[in-house]
Amino acid sequence: MKYLELYFRKVFTVDLRALGIMRIWLAGIVLTDLAIRATDLEAHYSNMGVLPLHVLHQHVWLPYLFSFHAMSGLWQFQAVLFALAAVFAVCLLLGYKTRLSTILTWLLLLSLQNRNPLIGQGGDDLLRMLLFWGIFLPWGRFYSYDATRKPPLSDTSVSTSYFSAATVAYIVQVGIVYVSTALLKDSPEWHTDGTALYYALSLDQILMPGGRLIYPYPELLRVLTLGAYYTELLLPFLLLIPFYNNFFRVVVVVVLVGFHIGISLTLFVGLFYLINIASVVGLLPRPVMDWIDRRLLSSFRRPYTGQFQHIFKRLRQPSLLSVRVSLNRPLAPRHLLSQLRNGFVAVALLYCVWWNLSGTHLPLYKLPDSSRWFGYILRLDQHWGMFAPIVFRDDGWYVLEGHTASGKSIDLNQQGKKVDEAKPASVMALFKNDRWRKYSENYLFVSNAYMRPYYCNYLMRRWNENHPDQPITQLEVVYMKEPTLPDYQVPTPTREVLCICANEPEK
Repeated sequence: MKYLELYFRKVFTVDLRALGIMRIWLAGIVLTDLAIRATDLEAHYSNMGVLPLHVLHQHVWLPYLFSFHAMSGLWQFQAVLFALAAVFAVCLLLGYKTRLSTILTWLLLLSLQNRNPLIGQGGDDLLRMLLFWGIFLPWGRFYSYDATRKPPLSDTSVSTSYFSAATVAYIVQVGIVYVSTALLKDSPEWHTDGTALYYALSLDQILMPGGRLIYPYPELLRVLTLGAYYTELLLPFLLLIPFYNNFFRVVVVVVLVGFHIGISLTLFVGLFYLINIASVVGLLPRPVMDWIDRRLLSSFRRPYTGQFQHIFKRLRQPSLLSVRVSLNRPLAPRHLLSQLRNGFVAVALLYCVWWNLSGTHLPLYKLPDSSRWFGYILRLDQHWGMFAPIVFRDDGWYVLEGHTASGKSIDLNQQGKKVDEAKPASVMALFKNDRWRKYSENYLFVSNAYMRPYYCNYLMRRWNENHPDQPITQLEVVYMKEPTLPDYQVPTPTREVLCICANEPEK
């Protein structure tokens, strides 16, 4: 038992300064995500958009979910919640009331994601899981306002190492993302044929300039495919090696950062790569953080002094209104609360591992459906099926064919130009952001046919409101389907009408 405890401490101890940097990075991502989503308040979160509340509850909603954003279909109500979430995210970034800020940021993120699951992607799952584990991590000990509130201590008396059930959960979570996605990629294109990257880069909807450069080289794509697969499958196990632990952690961080930068240069994945890079920042070992602290953060390196005192000096002035709640007796002894917290984290972690393994083809006892309510309530549900088990084949582009009262046909996707079904120079440029790209991908599936009329009517209404001099009476959402063929064969696009809506223009 003693050796097991020593092993766990060796493998799952983290540096508090690295956690502080991860906290700041994740808070910045939350703010960036809110800024991107805020450009589509009406489209994605109101009853006037593509997913009205009654459609959400009828087709997507699960009885265990919750969402403050689903309390009203007004975009103005959503704007208030967005502003509130931004305030809490700023508090998290500054490390002000860090644990409370983490809880509130996590709650509002869950609420936001539950309001419109049709625009979600894998990075959203990882972001909410990192915030969830962050509730139980002391990531406000360094580089934070909270740290400046503590009594001044000498640098030598400040311990930067930390171990708990939450650090185990955090590191296991990082590893299981990659191992799970590798286990789900059980098709020959990933681990024998090596053609998965070829098919991924054939998707014009997500092809970035870096992908265009390497696409013509099949042997290179095969090597990169196999390299990506075995990196995801094997690399996380380096984190479990108890000797040379600092070295192996640096290897994992460097490889995964390079891996996700490479993805961002070749494929359009939104914030996915930034979230994944943030997830490994907390793994940086003490020697690396000592160097970063000394060379890059010299004026900030003392957590209770240095520049933080100047930055937060005014915030620490007595306020006109302050509320203080104190208890004569604690609700429970401190050691008991710590045990309860660690016990809950351990249960949640085992549940997450079981959930992930149940989605694979491993011969294990699967998580019963009757037990999934716990995962949905806290949104511990996870699925890391990025390009798994096979890469999506039905590539193509949208033509939003509007018809005016005079019989003219225009393409709303091309700012009202004459309809031309030829392939655009950049299919990816047709999407405002990655949320719309994901929505458009989900729009194709027959199981999501209920989505189609709401998107069609939304586009038609917005066009007529913004172009009163050129209103349309009918809109056809057309998908020019161009399935990916092997060996660089060029398919002939086929025209598929996904939805038609019509009305009479106002006179």
